[in-house]
Amino acid sequence: MKVINEQIKTGEFQSVYLLYGEEEYLKKQYRDKLKKAISGDDTMNYSYFEGNKIVVKEVIDMANTLPFFAQKRLIIIENSGFFKSSQEELADFIKNMPDYLIFVFVESEVDKRNKVYKAVSTAGYICEMKQQSTSVLVQWIVTLLKNEGKTIDRPAVDLLLSKTGAGMDLIYAEVEKLVSYCIDRPQITAEDVEAVCTTQTTSRIFDMITAIATKKQKQALDLYYDLLLLKEPPMRILYLLARQFNGILQVKESLMRGNANAQIAREMGVAPFIVGKYAAQAKYFESAQIKEALRDFAETEEAVKTGKIEDKLGVELMIIKYSQK
Repeated sequence: MKVINEQIKTGEFQSVYLLYGEEEYLKKQYRDKLKKAISGDDTMNYSYFEGNKIVVKEVIDMANTLPFFAQKRLIIIENSGFFKSSQEELADFIKNMPDYLIFVFVESEVDKRNKVYKAVSTAGYICEMKQQSTSVLVQWIVTLLKNEGKTIDRPAVDLLLSKTGAGMDLIYAEVEKLVSYCIDRPQITAEDVEAVCTTQTTSRIFDMITAIATKKQKQALDLYYDLLLLKEPPMRILYLLARQFNGILQVKESLMRGNANAQIAREMGVAPFIVGKYAAQAKYFESAQIKEALRDFAETEEAVKTGKIEDKLGVELMIIKYSQK
């Protein structure tokens, strides 16, 4: 990201950019920064393509169109799937792009063996937008609030992150709510966060697993019923439970190999504070027990799909089994 910021400052751009990864906020931010710096309000020489049904020939035809009374033509392509499929024509074009053209690709997932990816890595700049570390998120939140004339202490920030997770889009939306709620006060407290910030489903799942791990069965079931009231499908809840148990297993086994939280976070591609949560929960489970739970979750999913058990009951039975004392 520093490279892009420097190029925007100097006005010396690569011919092609690939912004990819799970941090949607950063991808949007740098997409828009590049658009503003390269084409500004020029609509004549800017094109936007989105989705997995983009026709490569149409993109190349537009790319071959000379800019009108301008030095550059900018084409932004988003969520195309080009970096996970065979697109030899586009890969070959990128290798020999006209000097007036700039491509900006924005994708969620890529295959680094893909020919388009390799072409971009040779001809331009690739930036993976990962979830940010806890320290970066804390500083970002403090800065956002400072710009609004507000302050916040660390316990309140930690509570906010526990509700939102590491997604910057969600954090930004909750910060805006806090600013509006505390419009007449400079200091934002943990009580304010509790009053107005929404706890995301994944955070509720973390709380549910903590309740399961500590054998607080009523609390675990109450969290489950709360999610059902919020119209969360039972099978999505089961999927999230399985995903969290899988994360706990990865962290537990990595810790046993002597790895530190920061290294585990890099390997898993998650924020370090998420690893910290997994590590805290891992203390309550043996690896064999986690693997058994994952098998049970898979068997429950199969039983629901084949009509052997009702979905709500199937998930409830799993929660009861693993929260028993």
